[in-house]
Amino acid sequence: MKQTKITAIILSGGKGTRLNSDIPKQYIRVRDRAIISYSLEIFLNQQDIDSVLIVAADEWHQFILDEMKENSALNDKFIGFARPGDNRQLSIWNALEVINNQFADKEIVFSDCDRLVMIHDAARPCISNDLITRLIVAYKGYDGVMPVLPMKNTLYMSENGQCITALLDRDKIYAGHTPELFNLEKYYKANKALLPDRIKLINGSSEPAVMGGMNIAMIENDENNFKITTNADLERFKLQDRKTI
Repeated sequence: MKQTKITAIILSGGKGTRLNSDIPKQYIRVRDRAIISYSLEIFLNQQDIDSVLIVAADEWHQFILDEMKENSALNDKFIGFARPGDNRQLSIWNALEVINNQFADKEIVFSDCDRLVMIHDAARPCISNDLITRLIVAYKGYDGVMPVLPMKNTLYMSENGQCITALLDRDKIYAGHTPELFNLEKYYKANKALLPDRIKLINGSSEPAVMGGMNIAMIENDENNFKITTNADLERFKLQDRKTI
């Protein structure tokens, strides 16, 4: 049986413009810690994660390193930084390139073990060890796994943004979240096939995988694993009991 090696990619290159903050949301301090440090602590200390790569702008590298040291998260699993791209998926591509470049002979590496990547947003600080474990367990027999939540509201479609043109069956529609787990070799090829222009139109991490014919499983997401996008989200996180995070 092949050994499995998982690299977590933490996306921390966003600017969080919707929060109207002077600094990107993932670096805002809550309970004397930067938001990014909550998820980093989980991934760097999770027994099934072998390495962690962070996508972040150069000016935030030292801040992140200091934050990890201060909260005793920095360890030998941290393998460095990748630079943000022009959009989210290009940031992921940059991270995939950094990981791939670590392997001199990729064919030998891929045949020697199952290499996976788990992609997570730094602005989702409530990630749990349980969710990570469930993703890894669900991966068997698939090319990837993503956590989803069913849609609770009635969904409508509008072709012109002014009137309803169709109803959508909410029982067949799910909202995708992170972290998402992928076979590294297949996911790398799926993203490469979208270069140089189509990758700029991608919004979700699993889109290239689905477009590339990868078989992606779904598991139920934790309702607490929300993304901080607005001020209301930030206030929700501030009100949470640290023991539940």
